Amino acid sequence: MKIYTKTGDKGKTSLIGGKRVSKSNLRIEAYGTIDELNAYIGFLRDQSVDLDTKNTLLNIQNNLFSIGTLLALDPENEKFRSKENPYSTLNITVEDISILENEMDNFNKKLPDLAHFILPGGHPTVSVCHICRTICRRAERICVNLNEESGVSEEIIIYLNRLSDYFFVLARKLTLDFGVSEIKWEPKNK
Repeated sequence: MKIYTKTGDKGKTSLIGGKRVSKSNLRIEAYGTIDELNAYIGFLRDQSVDLDTKNTLLNIQNNLFSIGTLLALDPENEKFRSKENPYSTLNITVEDISILENEMDNFNKKLPDLAHFILPGGHPTVSVCHICRTICRRAERICVNLNEESGVSEEIIIYLNRLSDYFFVLARKLTLDFGVSEIKWEPKNK
């Protein structure tokens, strides 16, 4: 399979189903941002994190690949709305959301109470968590916008919301694991 096809040289690409759209299309922006997030999660997974976290991150990456595929489907193509939809097994479930919530609940049992805003940083791996968090928030905003235009599964939007929270809590957990201090935001007093 050739990687380059030259079919996008004029700024157009195809959704799954064949419809050609501009590369600036909101749907392309949505799954492109999911792809960017997935790449950073791979970078995070390659850091010195515990095996349970690596496994959770791998599960998240698989879910994000499914989300990207679902976002790449042509919403006007009848085949994807029928019972014979070949992508019907790719979905985000309440269980996927619960896994993130349970992970955060388990992390929070060991973390100090959050009494102030935290600045990103303190350790390179913690910083990568914050990059993942902010890309995830952008993906969520784009998907909310896309939902207003042409519909996105409610579970996808909820999952992305929970996932950004997960990265915040994971950053706090890793701060503790690495024995570094959280950097408290100190607003300027005028």
